[in-house]
Amino acid sequence: MNEQQIFNAVAAENSAVPTLLCGHCHSTLSRAKIFRTEGGELPNVNCQTIGYCSADDCGAVNCCDEAMSAFENSEQLLGLAS
Repeated sequence: MNEQQIFNAVAAENSAVPTLLCGHCHSTLSRAKIFRTEGGELPNVNCQTIGYCSADDCGAVNCCDEAMSAFENSEQLLGLAS
């Protein structure tokens, strides 16, 4: 079985709206595809928030913890995703 590679999402610079970019292809991560992990979802991954890239030919799994820390109110970003 192949191991899933986890990328680190990046906070978009100079964006009027808090935006996360895929750490693999730098496409915008949709707020609808950013989730809190419940533990056990991704074995051996120490990440509380993950984002799935929906760009064609990407589909990368991104850890969003570090990128979200760049935002003043990261909980608001997750609230918008719900």
